Amino acid sequence: MTDRAWFDAAKGDIPQWAASMPKDADGTTIDWDWVRSLDLAHGVGTIPESTPQSIHDALKADYATRECLESIIAQCNSAFMTDFDRLIGSYRLPRALAYANRRLNDNINTMLHLGEQQHLWAVSRERRGRATIAVLKPYSGSGPSNDDQGMLDLSGEAGGTSAGNTAAENSDVKFPTTVALDDVQDRTAAILDARAERRKAQRFQKRAGDAAMARANLSGATSPGGAALPGGAAASGNATGHHPKPDWRDAYLPGRDVDAVMGIDIETTGIDPARDYIIDVGFEFMNMASPRPAGEPETYAYEQGYYAAGDAYGQSRLAFGVPPENAALGNALIAKLTGIDVRGRSSEAGYRLFDEWPQAQAGLLARLTQQPYVAHNATFEHSWFMLNVAGYAESYRAGRITIIDTLPMSRQWDPGAVPTNEHPYGDNTLDAYAKRQGALDSAHNERHLGLEDSHIMLVAMKHHLAALKAQRKGPWGPAGRAGVGGKSCGRKR
Repeated sequence: MTDRAWFDAAKGDIPQWAASMPKDADGTTIDWDWVRSLDLAHGVGTIPESTPQSIHDALKADYATRECLESIIAQCNSAFMTDFDRLIGSYRLPRALAYANRRLNDNINTMLHLGEQQHLWAVSRERRGRATIAVLKPYSGSGPSNDDQGMLDLSGEAGGTSAGNTAAENSDVKFPTTVALDDVQDRTAAILDARAERRKAQRFQKRAGDAAMARANLSGATSPGGAALPGGAAASGNATGHHPKPDWRDAYLPGRDVDAVMGIDIETTGIDPARDYIIDVGFEFMNMASPRPAGEPETYAYEQGYYAAGDAYGQSRLAFGVPPENAALGNALIAKLTGIDVRGRSSEAGYRLFDEWPQAQAGLLARLTQQPYVAHNATFEHSWFMLNVAGYAESYRAGRITIIDTLPMSRQWDPGAVPTNEHPYGDNTLDAYAKRQGALDSAHNERHLGLEDSHIMLVAMKHHLAALKAQRKGPWGPAGRAGVGGKSCGRKR
C-alpha cells in the first residue's frame, strides 16, 4: 500500500467512527464531511501571503482547524477502547488525523515566527493551567499600542532599521494599520481546563449516583462498618513506612512471576503526540528471574562509559527525523535536555520520520507484542504509540500487549519515595528511582536518551524486585499477585 493509499483507507473508516462517535471530546457534534474533505497527506494548514493581515488570517484559520482536529483525536481513544461490539475495525483514522495535525502545528509555529520577524507581535511561551501556550503580545518596537485592546499599530516607526525589518518597510504593498491579536491567541489551555472540569463533574455525578445506590441497598446493613473498599491501602502491597493512596497507575505494577521484559524509552520534540515527533527510541531486553539467554553478546557500548550491560541483551538505538519546517525552527529545550538538535534532523538531511516509516513501526510493534514492555511513566509511551505505530491500538485492544510501569513501583514499593513539600507523592523521577535502587551513581544524572534511560530503568527494576522478594513485600506481600502483572486490555462484554 502506498503512503497516499493509507490516508485514503483511513478516510474509508469514517462511517464506522461516525456511527460510534457522533461528538468530540468537547461535546460538539463532529462534521464528518469536513473531516472527509481534508487533505491529510499533503497538509491541512493555510499558506499565507506575506502581508500582515494575511498572516493574521491564516494563523486564525489554522488555530480553528487545530482545535477541531485535536478535539476529535482526544475522543478517539475512549470511543475505540469502549467499542465492545467492534464496530470500529482500525485506529488508522486517528493516526492519520494526528499525522496531519503535527504538520499543521509546524505551520502554526512557522507563522508565529514569521509574525515576529515582521514585527506583528512578540511571542512568549507561558504555562497556563494544563498547557504551555504561545502568548502573543504587541511588538514593543512598533510604536504605541493598546494592550487592553489587543491591537498592534503598524503605522509608526519600527525600532532599529535593518534588512529584516517589517514587510511594511521593505515593500510597496499597502498594509492595514492594525492587526488584531485577541482573536489569534492560543486557546489550548482554556480548552483543556474546561474539558477537565467536565470530566470532574461527571466523576462527581457518578460517585453521587453510586453512593445513592449503596444507601438503597439494604444488604449493607448486615455488615457494620462496611466492607473494605476494593484496591484499598492494603491492596497496594506497600513495602514502605508510608502508605500512598491507591492510584490508577497501580494496574501497571508487575506480578511475582514477571521475567523476560523489554524496557523502552522514547525522546520526542514535545509532550503532545498529536503535535510533536518521536526522534529517538531505545530499547533492550532483560530477564527479571531467569538467566540471561546464552549466545547473546556479552558487552554493549552505551554512551555513558560507566554503564555496564550486565544482564541486558538485544539493545537497539533508533534515530528519527522531523519535517524541514520543524527543523528550521529548532528546539532549544530538547537540544539542552537530550543533546539532540532537530536542526540537523531534517528529512532533507536524510533522516526518516517515524510516522512516515511503516517498516520501523512494524518492527517496533513486533517487539512490543513479544513480551511485556516496561517504561517509566508508561502512559507517556503508550499515548505516543497509539498515534504513531500502525497496529498498536488494535493489538492493545485485543489484549496482545502488556505494559509494566516502574513509576508506580517507585511510588508504592520504594521506601525512599517519601512525600515532601517539594514532592507531595515522593520523588519518583527515573533519575531518583534509579539512584535509590543502585542503577545510577549519585554523581551522574539521567541521560535523557532512549537506550541509556531504558537500561538504568531495567537495572533498577531488577534490583528492586530482588529486594522485595527477599523481604516478602511488593508482589510477594500479602496483597501481591501471581502472574506477570502489568496492564493489558482484552475484549470485554
